Amino acid sequence: MSSSAAVAVLGGGNFGTVIANMIAEKGREVRLWMRDADAAEQINAVHENRRYLPGVSLSEGLIATSDMAQALDGVDIVFVSVPSSAVREVARQARPWIKPGQILVSTTKGIEAGTFCLMSEVISQELPDARVGVLSGPNLAKEVAQRELTGTVIASSDEQLRDSIQALLHSGYFRVYASSDTYGVELGGTLKNIYAIAAGMSAAFGMGENTKSMLLTRSLAEMSRFAVSMGANPLTFLGLAGVGDLIVTCMSPLSRNYRVGYALGQGKTLQEAIDTLGEVAEGVNTLRQVRNKAAEKEVYMPLVDGLYQVVFEGAPVQEVAKRMMLNQQASDVEFVLPRS
Repeated sequence: MSSSAAVAVLGGGNFGTVIANMIAEKGREVRLWMRDADAAEQINAVHENRRYLPGVSLSEGLIATSDMAQALDGVDIVFVSVPSSAVREVARQARPWIKPGQILVSTTKGIEAGTFCLMSEVISQELPDARVGVLSGPNLAKEVAQRELTGTVIASSDEQLRDSIQALLHSGYFRVYASSDTYGVELGGTLKNIYAIAAGMSAAFGMGENTKSMLLTRSLAEMSRFAVSMGANPLTFLGLAGVGDLIVTCMSPLSRNYRVGYALGQGKTLQEAIDTLGEVAEGVNTLRQVRNKAAEKEVYMPLVDGLYQVVFEGAPVQEVAKRMMLNQQASDVEFVLPRS
């Protein structure tokens, strides 16, 4: 990959803007594609994304545009940072300008409704000649924008792709680790959004530290159990894209999914919680998809089942919690101690 070619980021939300700005600050030209032409013009005029990252000064090497052709002309690496519901459409829109062998890296955490495809799978289906990777980890965009020390994972079966992204993104405050378990890394980043909703609800109820620690560790057991049933490596969940991302999402009020759960715990309806947030919370959609897939594959996921009843069926949280405490007592670490 050229060390001077421009880089494109498709999606002008908070994380897309942060990735674009990090690269631009290292001296590379970056094109930030956004649907909203007025928002793109504002970023170019004031060097600030006032909707998603107010107060954060953006590099002059970051050029925002609503023109896909302009965004992708001559670039060698493309990051896809749009909501999961838009990834397939955006990949199709980008297709005329994607060259064979082009590197595309998804930063989107979610599952496509109806297909149960992860975002890297959606991109590979729409752009079969591209080289695809996934970037995932405990990466709250506002903290990265403030240059808080952060680690992330670039996952791909393509070693050269991993090396290129590590070199592109590594800085004094942003460290990039590599993994070949693309599916596990991507699934970890997707599944943790479900449990962040549960964590937000428990916080709103003022639950104790014992409860929080049980919720966190049983969430990790449950998400890794499901991922292994889908073909992922359970050891991936001991890393940044598994337990690391789970911790930051379940413990931080900055997490959108946590905030949805907190609002639900305060007695708001799901729609009221989403309206209050004003942004997409991927965990709500992921919960529905995973609950159905777990039932289909007969994977034991009591937290997902209980949360589904609360979020979509209006079941009382305390009643669901009591029922869950009467559920089957599984082994603690089931990849060490086989379950009967």
